[in-house]
Amino acid sequence: MLGLAPLRFVSPPPRGAAAVSAAAIGGHSISVKCPSPSTLPSLHPDLTLRGSQLGDGCHCAVPPPGEKDADKARAETTEGASYKWRMVIAYDGTKFKGWQYQPSPPTIQCSIENALTRITKLDRKELCLVGAGRTDTGVAHFTTPFSYHCLDSMHSAINGLLPHEIRVREISAAKPEFHARTSTRSKIYHYKIYNGPVMDPFHNHYAYHSVYKLNSQAMREAAKHFVGTHDFTSFANAVHNDRVRSPIKKIMRFDVIEMGAILQLEIEGTGFLYRQVRNMVALLLQVGREALPPDIVAKIIAARDRKELAKVALSAPPHGLYLMSVNYDKEMLQPPEGAPHISFGRTHQISKCKLLFY
Repeated sequence: MLGLAPLRFVSPPPRGAAAVSAAAIGGHSISVKCPSPSTLPSLHPDLTLRGSQLGDGCHCAVPPPGEKDADKARAETTEGASYKWRMVIAYDGTKFKGWQYQPSPPTIQCSIENALTRITKLDRKELCLVGAGRTDTGVAHFTTPFSYHCLDSMHSAINGLLPHEIRVREISAAKPEFHARTSTRSKIYHYKIYNGPVMDPFHNHYAYHSVYKLNSQAMREAAKHFVGTHDFTSFANAVHNDRVRSPIKKIMRFDVIEMGAILQLEIEGTGFLYRQVRNMVALLLQVGREALPPDIVAKIIAARDRKELAKVALSAPPHGLYLMSVNYDKEMLQPPEGAPHISFGRTHQISKCKLLFY
């Protein structure tokens, strides 16, 4: 799945996963799904390119040995102090096993922690890296016992250590009360369906191909039944951990938008259960194929039984899914007083020299 924003996230897709890119604008963190780049972006001029291998086996560019710019940007350490930092992350999750930490197969969190550990010299327990979601994220926060007077150098160093499928788009200081997961106001997901008879190769890994001509109007009628506050037990897959989550969720909107051969489903809600979005999409696909009537949605919601959905639909594939944004209250995104400026990354320019001809 792809991810963007203060915000991709599912179990490993057989064909491809989504990409995430995000940015905080006003009170919102916006994320966009993009194809993975074929080359690494330019690094800070003081960082040389050397081959290095992270825990996931990916080669990347890393800073040369010795004192790094990120170290120089640290402020004086205050004993007992703790500083929180917010990151907006974009990634193509095709080759990763979701977000949550595990050394092998590689995950997004593991790759980011490897980079942060190397730069800050802190272990993962001290960093306390937390993402906006358990299996997907576009925004994350971590803590350090020291502050930075400038974030640009650390920002460049992190991206220099990450595999090219992952990029930190933004770093800023965060208030102590900010929490990447529990402070969220809403999340927006998109699911892309290619509804042409012949699949466009450029969408192959980033959209689901429906070989059936879908009835978009019937899908819109069905999607209306999802809007509101409901018990979504019927649409949640089992999670193998001890965490108990409430199945009561609020869906603010569920739009079905036609864009040429692409049918884009846009879902905004206060929170989502494990694989809830993909399961909702799966049912709408059956309605779009005219195999089921639109009112089947209300009946399966009322059943509060995952087996009822399993009788009529299988979960939609992950490669059409994008986490587009994670939204927070505007006040929650304000940096604390005296914090360093937000880093959006560095741009470089070629010096223009005046040429004299004789």
